[in-house]
Amino acid sequence: MPVLTRDEAQTRARLIDVQRYTVELDLTRGAETFDSRTVIRFTVLGEPTDGPAATADTFVELKPAELRSVTLDGLPLDPEGLVENRLALTGLTAGEHELRVDAAMRYSHTGEGMHRFTDPTDGETYTYTQLFMEDVQRVFAAFDQPDLKSVFELTVTAPEGWTVLANGVTEHIGGGTWRAAATPLISTYLVAVAAGPWHSVRTEHRGLPFGIHCRRSLAPFLDADADEILDVTRACYDRYHEKFDEPYPFDSYDQAFVPEFNAGAMENPGLVTFRDEFIYRSAVTDTERQTRAMVIAHEMAHMWFGDLVTLRWWDDIWLNESFAEYMGFQTTAEATLPQALNSVRAGETPSTDPWTDFGIARKAWGYDADQRPSTHPVAPDPDAVPDTASAMLNFDGISYAKGASALRQLVAWLGEKDFLAGINTHIARHKFANATLADFIESLAQATDRDVHGWADTWLRTTGVDTLTSTVTHDAREWTLDVERDGSRPHRVAVGVYDRDLTDPQGLVLRERHERDVPRSGASAPRDGGRPALIVPNDQDLTYAKIRLDEVSMETALRSLSRVPDALTRAVLWNSLRDMVRDGELDGMTYLETARAHLPDETDLALVQGVLAFATTHVAGRFLPPELRAVALATLTELCRDLIRRTEDGSHAGLRLTAVRGFIDVATRPDPLQEWLTEGTVPGGPELDPELRWRVLTRLAVLGAAGESAIAAELERDPSATGQEGAARCRAALPDPEAKRRAWEAMFASDDLSNYLLTATAQGFWQPEQADLVREYVPRYYQDAVAVAARRGPAIADVAGRWAFPVSAVDAETLRLGEECLRDADPIPALRRKLADQLDDLARALRVREATRA
Repeated sequence: MPVLTRDEAQTRARLIDVQRYTVELDLTRGAETFDSRTVIRFTVLGEPTDGPAATADTFVELKPAELRSVTLDGLPLDPEGLVENRLALTGLTAGEHELRVDAAMRYSHTGEGMHRFTDPTDGETYTYTQLFMEDVQRVFAAFDQPDLKSVFELTVTAPEGWTVLANGVTEHIGGGTWRAAATPLISTYLVAVAAGPWHSVRTEHRGLPFGIHCRRSLAPFLDADADEILDVTRACYDRYHEKFDEPYPFDSYDQAFVPEFNAGAMENPGLVTFRDEFIYRSAVTDTERQTRAMVIAHEMAHMWFGDLVTLRWWDDIWLNESFAEYMGFQTTAEATLPQALNSVRAGETPSTDPWTDFGIARKAWGYDADQRPSTHPVAPDPDAVPDTASAMLNFDGISYAKGASALRQLVAWLGEKDFLAGINTHIARHKFANATLADFIESLAQATDRDVHGWADTWLRTTGVDTLTSTVTHDAREWTLDVERDGSRPHRVAVGVYDRDLTDPQGLVLRERHERDVPRSGASAPRDGGRPALIVPNDQDLTYAKIRLDEVSMETALRSLSRVPDALTRAVLWNSLRDMVRDGELDGMTYLETARAHLPDETDLALVQGVLAFATTHVAGRFLPPELRAVALATLTELCRDLIRRTEDGSHAGLRLTAVRGFIDVATRPDPLQEWLTEGTVPGGPELDPELRWRVLTRLAVLGAAGESAIAAELERDPSATGQEGAARCRAALPDPEAKRRAWEAMFASDDLSNYLLTATAQGFWQPEQADLVREYVPRYYQDAVAVAARRGPAIADVAGRWAFPVSAVDAETLRLGEECLRDADPIPALRRKLADQLDDLARALRVREATRA
């Protein structure tokens, strides 16, 4: 099926202007299809001519189950003129036109187009749209490109008892029919509908209707957190009105938490959709609550940057995502949001600084992506994004985490006042329209005398991660620091200088923190005082670069990391150790031993979670040779025991929950887990809620200590959608040939699994403890993944490449087979990108293992 090219989009944008879509959807036609009737009013641009009227040709996109009829200016067109997803419109004369399309459309179970979900808890059905990039064509006919903005009027007929949500305020006009208020000018990919028997909590803020919505079976959990979610939403709204001159541009603000959502959230104006795992059925940590707050802030930032001002073509996707990522973390870090978060959680541990969480979790995503062959500039050359298929590949750690890091560095260099002045100029110039990187940089340049164009060239048009290495010379009275750069970007960094605490041999105190530019013009000036115990370039994590410490500082970090006073600086140091493990410069066991030594004293929950995740998944799971896995798991088990003992007094509930989760994931003996499951609690707490019960049962299944009867009993206890996923994960994890065969057939031979059930099955299938059992599936994977991706499309390709890849098969043969697949099998672009990244990670793991053995 053809994808839209940049050249085609530019040609069509020069040819037509779209004024209005009138869309009628009927969701009462059964479980397989819905009816879609669309009227598009558009104008063909052109000047009158003296001779015969000039005509032009274009096309409209549509992916129907059945195309019933098409009329153009009242004249019927042959439905057979639809070739794949394109309906040709030929002989168009300059002036106004009206296109009418009547079609039946298929519901999706992959999170694309109009997704349909039936809740196993109560049998209620829900539908919602995800129209990003090119999936509006699955719902109604459209000129599907971001720079053909239009007004949208939607009418939806739904079963009795359903509520319909949309971009604008909706009203029930009788007979199950709902009408949404007309939108301002928005892009096709931002149109949104969510229909079903929603449970809703509604309020107003500053005269604007606010609503939060979820499926009925989650109503008690939404109600428990409604005050927190709405407090965060109000705080974000107020803060953005302090930052932005332009007021919120839409007529309402609804947030719908929807099932089986592929992304974290989607910024549909007036109706943001979130994955409904953000409605917590089980205990979560304060850091996870803060993540939800950040996502709320991220999506609301898009209302201005992405929705009000929209990219012209997908090469500028970073303008949407990097900006919202930066604003999401920055706004969550500012005073109003922590107060909102803590207002309903008085007495618990204060939330992590969001930038610490960004540094230890999100930023690592960017660093990893930027060191693979598939890396690309934050702002790629337009020719590098020739079509929508290639554009989809850029939704990665570079467009989000690296881009946000670059903007944070820009603010450090430019100053927040000038940065926001440039942003407000940009919004004022391009509101309800489209803009490019050049427009954005020009707006920033108007606010400062700094060379923003030069900054953009070095930061946004280049790839890779710079490395900053510190070198110290000293005598008894003074010392000199040089920071060498391996790379090409200028960096504005803070340098933290720490001394030993005279009252505590392991403690550290800040002597000074000063800013400097790297590379530095001229020689470094000596500084008074004796040789510091620890010098941290990029203290406070202001730039995006790998850090290598001088020898003395490295020794101090390994011995005293948990005693560094500032959590954000500790994140920089942990990231440096992480990078060194990945680059084969630090032994994985040394990393684990450092974690064992310092995490029990760590006060920042995000750091505990981030370090423990990397230690478990990457170090013990991939980087260490198989013969060291038992030792690694034993070290991690003792680490988690230490954390559990630390929290026996009932303090630090989030830390205890993190430790219990970690203990379950690395357990090598089933006895303690079986006791917890039988008793329904961890001694001293917490009680095993559904998430913990399924986590325990999955590990017991891996260890061969739980079978089908236990899984079926747990599913009867928790028949929810999450329970269905837990059961699929457990069944795929059983160390039994027949269980593996059934799981494989479900993933690759059948197209029955939804996106979430396929993910759960894939997560359970590959286990390091079962390498011999699943060895025969490694060569089968490449052939079957290519086939299922071709049949089911990009969303399933993403699952097949991310979760179903044989990640535990770290050997040269797996790498060879993968390289052969990329060379000969022609996987679709979404799968090709995922496989290329997985194979690069596999090659890195093999290099690290060899360095460890050496």
